[in-house]
Amino acid sequence: MEKAPKVSNGEVLRAMIKQASLPEAVRLLVQDINDHYEYWDKVKYKPLPQGFTHDDLWRLVVADRKRSDIMVWKKYHIHFALTSAMQLQCHKFDMNFGGSWESSALIPSSHRERYLESSLMEEAISSSQMEGAATTRKVAKEMLRKRTAPKDKSQQMIVNNYQTIQFIVAHKNEPLTQEMLLRVHRLMTYKTLEHEEDAGRFRNNNEVVVENAITHDVVHTPPAFEDLPQFVVELCKFFNDEQPTPFIHPIIKGIIIHFMLAYMHPFVDGNGRTSRALFYWYMLKQGYWLTEYLSISRIIYRSKRLYEKAFLYTETDNMDIGYFVSYNLRVLELAFQDLQSYLQRKIEERKVASTYLNIPNVNERQAEMIKIYADNPKDMYTVKDFQSRFMVTPTTIKSDLDYLVDIGMIKPVPLNKVKRGYVKGDKFDEVVSKLKK
Repeated sequence: MEKAPKVSNGEVLRAMIKQASLPEAVRLLVQDINDHYEYWDKVKYKPLPQGFTHDDLWRLVVADRKRSDIMVWKKYHIHFALTSAMQLQCHKFDMNFGGSWESSALIPSSHRERYLESSLMEEAISSSQMEGAATTRKVAKEMLRKRTAPKDKSQQMIVNNYQTIQFIVAHKNEPLTQEMLLRVHRLMTYKTLEHEEDAGRFRNNNEVVVENAITHDVVHTPPAFEDLPQFVVELCKFFNDEQPTPFIHPIIKGIIIHFMLAYMHPFVDGNGRTSRALFYWYMLKQGYWLTEYLSISRIIYRSKRLYEKAFLYTETDNMDIGYFVSYNLRVLELAFQDLQSYLQRKIEERKVASTYLNIPNVNERQAEMIKIYADNPKDMYTVKDFQSRFMVTPTTIKSDLDYLVDIGMIKPVPLNKVKRGYVKGDKFDEVVSKLKK
């Protein structure tokens, strides 16, 4: 990646003095560049007013960032400029993601558990796909819902991710310790590493590098493994809010934790998955309950090239983590928009399913079952399929299905001497067509 022009302290000072008399167009351009935290590779192509060069513009950008620069990890010179755009995004997240706002305002309590399960699955699948898991979402979701054993490494990665997220949710209020960090890594990498003994163990050499997946060029060489013991101590203090630092908004702090673990690369493998899990944990620990319902890794997976570039920009531009912070704040925005779209779809689906409540003695869950058969007329479902979908006991599902069999909406199909599946019944189309009239 091309290095940006060097800007000396003297040039920064002169640019700061010059800012007061800048043409409005240039001032707004600098603000826009920093609101999006753009690097030199984009800045050098910006259209400019007469009399300005791109080197001049870059000096103004750097000077503007210096005004609000915060040092967050002195040993590695990790710093960033806290921009107005970042503060606005964090304020919006505070209003939507946590605090005293009740989740029932956005997510109905009767459906919360099912939405949560679906979100956890999406997060587990996407985070694993980021690291090369090749299983499709459909197959992966079916495996997780039915709790079937993973058939290969890709599926094992997804199961590990899912179980790790569940572990974090259960332990979200506990402090981060070295033992907990190793446990999270062990859960995340179980049966997926070339050498199984590397699970839950810090690397003990400097042979680990990060390569471009296509060109195999080295894009990151982590600090020496000898630094890891002290780093882990500092990371735990940072995570647990035990060390005096300038106030950093909790969401930005979570992003810094994500970056630092990935940057230090304390493990032979599984660093990306573990760093995203730590971010997720920190957000929950800080009271951002909505994080449980967001599939953050799905957005990162869709924009993997930008995710990787955010790391590269940081290292190329003197460890300015602002690029990574800005990218991840945008990811959170998109993840929240995805959740809103998902909830709207579910509301529409429930409206359609409510039509089937006009069938005598059919409850809401049975109405949703009928909708599932209407949407997938050739499919067969078992008690276990519906149990995992509706999060109730097998006895409850069996009772629901027995009534639907009695009224001819579905019929049983023997699978073996004990197990049965259920398909559309002989009266299904007739009953449904009458409801539509």
